Amino acid sequence: MDSIDDVSCKRMELEGCRPGDDGRDVALGNLAGALYDRFQTEGNVDDVDEAIALHRAALELRPSGHPERCLSLHGLSLCFLSKYDNRGVVADLEEAVTFGRAGLGLCPPDHRDRGVFFNNIAFGLCKRFTEQTTMCDLDEAFELYRAALELHPSGHPDRSSSLHGLAFCFSSRYDNQGVVADLEEAITLGRAALDLRPPGHPSRGESLSSLALFLGKKFGEQAAMCDLNEAFELQRAALELHPSGHPQRSLSLHRLALCFSGRYENRGVVAYLEEAITLGRAALDLRPPGHPSRGVSLSNLALYLWERFREQTAMCDLNEAFELQRAALELHPSGHPQRSLSLHRLGLCFSSRYDSQGVVADLEEAITLGRAALDLRPPGHPSRGVALSSLALYLWKRFREQTAMCDLNEAFELQRAALELHASGHPQRSLSLHGLALCFSSRYDNQEVVADLEEAVTLGPAALELRPPGRPERGVYLNNLAVDLKKRFRKQAAMCDLDEAFELHRAGLELCPSKHPGRFLSLLGLSICFLNRYDSQGVVADLEEAVMLGHAGVELCPPRHSLRAHCLYYLSCAVCTTFQRQALMSRSGGARFVHRVTLALRPINNVHAAFSFHALSLHLWDKFRKQSAIAYLDDAICLATYALELRLSKRHSTSASVEKLALFVSERAQRVVPGAGANDSVMLGRAVDSLCALGHYLKDKFRNYYAIVDLNKAISLHRYVLQLRPAGHASHPSNLHYLALCLIERFHDTAAVSDLDEAISLEQIALELSIPGDPSYDVSKDCLATCFQMKISPQVSRVSSIRSVATEYEVSQVIRRVIFETLETTPIRLLHTQTGTLCDRDAQISHFVNGPQYKQLLSSALSYDPVERVCRIHTVVSTCFRFVMFSHRWGEGEPSLRDIQGRAIYDMPPNGGVKKLQKFCLTAFKRGYLWAWSDTCCIDKTSSAELQEAIGSMFGWYRRSHLTIVYLADVPESGSFDSSQWFERGWTLQELLAPATVLFYTRNWSLYKNTECLNHKTDGAVLDALARATGIASRFLTDFSPGMDEARSRLQWASSRRTTRPEDIAYSLFGIFNLHLPVLYGESAEFALGRLLAEVVSQSGDISILDWVGEASTFHSCFPARITSYRTLPLPVPPPDAAEQSSIASQQSASSNAVRKLCRSLNKLPLPRFMNRRLTLPCFSHRVTAVRQKNADPLSPTYTYEIQASGLRPLEITLPEELEHAASLPCGLENAAGSLQLVRPWHSKSLSGTAKLHAAATEQLLVTLRRPFSALLLAELPHNEYKRIASSTLIAVQPVDLASILQCKVRMFNNV
Repeated sequence: MDSIDDVSCKRMELEGCRPGDDGRDVALGNLAGALYDRFQTEGNVDDVDEAIALHRAALELRPSGHPERCLSLHGLSLCFLSKYDNRGVVADLEEAVTFGRAGLGLCPPDHRDRGVFFNNIAFGLCKRFTEQTTMCDLDEAFELYRAALELHPSGHPDRSSSLHGLAFCFSSRYDNQGVVADLEEAITLGRAALDLRPPGHPSRGESLSSLALFLGKKFGEQAAMCDLNEAFELQRAALELHPSGHPQRSLSLHRLALCFSGRYENRGVVAYLEEAITLGRAALDLRPPGHPSRGVSLSNLALYLWERFREQTAMCDLNEAFELQRAALELHPSGHPQRSLSLHRLGLCFSSRYDSQGVVADLEEAITLGRAALDLRPPGHPSRGVALSSLALYLWKRFREQTAMCDLNEAFELQRAALELHASGHPQRSLSLHGLALCFSSRYDNQEVVADLEEAVTLGPAALELRPPGRPERGVYLNNLAVDLKKRFRKQAAMCDLDEAFELHRAGLELCPSKHPGRFLSLLGLSICFLNRYDSQGVVADLEEAVMLGHAGVELCPPRHSLRAHCLYYLSCAVCTTFQRQALMSRSGGARFVHRVTLALRPINNVHAAFSFHALSLHLWDKFRKQSAIAYLDDAICLATYALELRLSKRHSTSASVEKLALFVSERAQRVVPGAGANDSVMLGRAVDSLCALGHYLKDKFRNYYAIVDLNKAISLHRYVLQLRPAGHASHPSNLHYLALCLIERFHDTAAVSDLDEAISLEQIALELSIPGDPSYDVSKDCLATCFQMKISPQVSRVSSIRSVATEYEVSQVIRRVIFETLETTPIRLLHTQTGTLCDRDAQISHFVNGPQYKQLLSSALSYDPVERVCRIHTVVSTCFRFVMFSHRWGEGEPSLRDIQGRAIYDMPPNGGVKKLQKFCLTAFKRGYLWAWSDTCCIDKTSSAELQEAIGSMFGWYRRSHLTIVYLADVPESGSFDSSQWFERGWTLQELLAPATVLFYTRNWSLYKNTECLNHKTDGAVLDALARATGIASRFLTDFSPGMDEARSRLQWASSRRTTRPEDIAYSLFGIFNLHLPVLYGESAEFALGRLLAEVVSQSGDISILDWVGEASTFHSCFPARITSYRTLPLPVPPPDAAEQSSIASQQSASSNAVRKLCRSLNKLPLPRFMNRRLTLPCFSHRVTAVRQKNADPLSPTYTYEIQASGLRPLEITLPEELEHAASLPCGLENAAGSLQLVRPWHSKSLSGTAKLHAAATEQLLVTLRRPFSALLLAELPHNEYKRIASSTLIAVQPVDLASILQCKVRMFNNV
């Protein structure tokens, strides 16, 4: 009720203060403050909207120079910040930062609330850093919080706020850079802030929650349970202070859920995970759509559900996790700092669904998302290691699925990189060790290099040791280590390995009770152990145990699980061994044996049964080698053929050895004797047909995945087939053709001419064996012609069958991605020159996608290989979205966005600016451009956020334009542009410098000078005229780079220009200096220019901008009030002559010690910098020893003084006001000698552009210091501060001699 009463009272006060009355601005501000306070307690956003409107009204009544203007700006900043917290609209955050900066700029150093201003603007910058991860925001927040801390000493009521904010800065930098020292500092500061917020303090809950967050991060870094336990206690205490309805309750719930999740990760107790899910849902309910933190809550809740799915395999959890992560990803668009996290977690969901259902498309999606997440986590990102490990795991799974070595090799590289980032003590180190062990184990399976197996066995225990009892996935680590030990047992027959594998699998089984999703792996592992021990010791009970456990494992393994094939494989081994043992005593023929085995396995899914059938064939092959019974070989071929048919029918990957299968058939062919029965011939024919089919499959697989190993296997298989079907066989010509096709494919990939020559030879033989008119004859003839064409034209491209490696959908997605990338750097609105309508980005995309270029691109791109395809898409898209920029001088009746929105400009009456806009669009259209931009109508100037973005981006838009059209309304067709007013306007400077291609048009829209050139910047005569008209050297006109180089020259180029709004002269230079500063319309031109110059000094330390004459700025005495002060050229510096250099050299040797001392002093000097309205200036200081005013002319507006200073020759200076007044000398000129300094600002680049002085540059240094220079006159103020005394002319001074230079004092002026 108090807040309601307060609002009512303040509203009555305002009603009693009518417009025009004194004090109305105060009444507006008071009511706005009351509404803001009520919003803080009740959360009604209507209150903050009204408060914003009231602050704006008060701001209008407090123009530039008003002492209370800063309070209105600060109030607006707080309101927009609260509005952002409530709705999450980034534009509100930008407004908050903009107004905060403006308020801080107007807040005098001795203002009692200056520290509060520091805190609030820093708070806004921290939030913007969280949104955009721009380090300059965080760095500035650091400086502001530290400055606030200096103003809030021990005992100050606002000190806790500064400590709390600074702690968050350190925590944010830790999140971005991963430096643990930052996290420790955050914890220290968080504790200090909490100590200053005792029970009952309104912000104690916030401090409790933040400190708990920092400790939770430390636990994630170091896994010390004491940190997590303390975080628990703090978060629970915070939650008690944030009851239902409190605006911070969702944050406390969210962070307490994180604590429970961390405890689950550490102890593996599912109850903790359930609690995390409950709290996560509660936090999400308090963060409705539009809340800035909703995306984080969605993502975290999805993570908890995903973890529960891994525990309980309930698909409803995984499906909900998918929905939540996708919703989070939509809230984290490109550029959002949380996007990488959402991509990473969505990849985990796809990977888990692949594990559960075996759909390879899910695995491909996981890899795509993993790569996208990794791209957003560059080196130095604290979560890069996790992204590396996850992507490596996905690639390892794909290798297991498709056996492409490139996947395994990349997985190796990624896991090793992750391991380097996860050093000893890192909580994720076990993950990297385990992943690397999997890679080594898989490479051993593929290449059988024992060293790989030993490495896997070494890494496994190291990973297991870091995953102690109670940690999730310990069972997986136990099982995988046991698998590697079994492999080593099979290789080396050391029973100790098998015994240890038994123990590990049993331990894993204890961790996986009934219904645990990982239980089947432990059962399978134990089954294999029993089978291996049976093979070694022959105990029948072991074989029976193996079969029983294998069946139990298969029953628990989901039907589409990615590991089901492995279960069936090992079960088939046990079943096969059982059948073999039973058939040893009574076996009536291979057919009955095969029939019994097939019956045993037929109820199992055919796709996975193929694996088992092939495994049985390998066992039968072993029996054949031992007993030479042809029945075993026939059975092996039969089962292998059946397995192959299953794989080919389901397009399943081939993971068995092709060479083994070919060996079976080759051996059987050698056993066929003349006169053999029909059964032998049929069996062999089926086997060879299977080999040929497998060759076709591998060739097609190569086309899809470009794994050369598949193509090499296909070539080997077709060579086997030719051996089994020699000349005279009816299929021999076709088999020659198949081998030729494979060789042609390899020629395209490797450019090996021997492959092409062999293909030609094979097709020639095939033609000789074929009958003209047969289809096979025509096929071989066409292929032979193609081969000859490739031989005589080496640059011939791949045939279309090889190029078509992507679907139409995949290509369309690539096109859309390229479109979005292209439009990210273009204006958000463009005029469509063909129709004259204004289009936003969605409309621009729609025009393209619905047009003929898109359909043609989509069709043609399908026929290119991946590299050519992307290049082609980029070329077409960039061509279609080329745009033209307009540069002109504004006139009467310029159309705005609102004037043309929803209309075609060609249909509008051609009056005033509309006619100019129509002509511009028509000219662009005639030159072949579909898109055009004009500053009159393509910006929503009612939105300060959009206007800010446009001004910050405009230089880049002109730079990236394909053409800039300049319209000179005051230049007749045959006239010269030398006197055009276009060269006098401020904004046109960047419009001249930025674009690479410019065309000037005269009053009647004819090309300047009636030339037909495509770019006036390449026309020598026009370029010379431009240089004369602007005073800018032609090298800058044709090749200008934005930045800080030659800063004073850039200011001089603008010094004769003007803008309608005075502050725009500074804003128009932001792009030229490559600066991104807030645009604050309503501030004075002095302050706008001052902010620009301050940023130039802050970023570059360039002191040349201090070289000006005229009136000093109220922003800072070292900066000019107007840009016209840079019209005066700097003091010319003549090159040294031989006599000067000789004199310097002789004096240098005599004063070597003093010279070295001077060099050391200069090397120690920091760069000039500007911060918090204070200039830190390294200088050569010359104390003024005498001042005398010359006879004053009462009619003259200036005052001239004769001055003597230590180390300098006598000089005269001219000032616009009396020195006594300018320097605040209470006792007149008598006191001047003790309080004035003539200084020479110093920057290491003043010498030679290098960062530091070196001994070899000593002579050049002395030559430089001997020359005349432009000095600054500084007057000392109280508290060791200085101000610059502005002069009407350059203060040119000359050192007396070398000795005076060496005796000169080098010092830092820290409070100028």
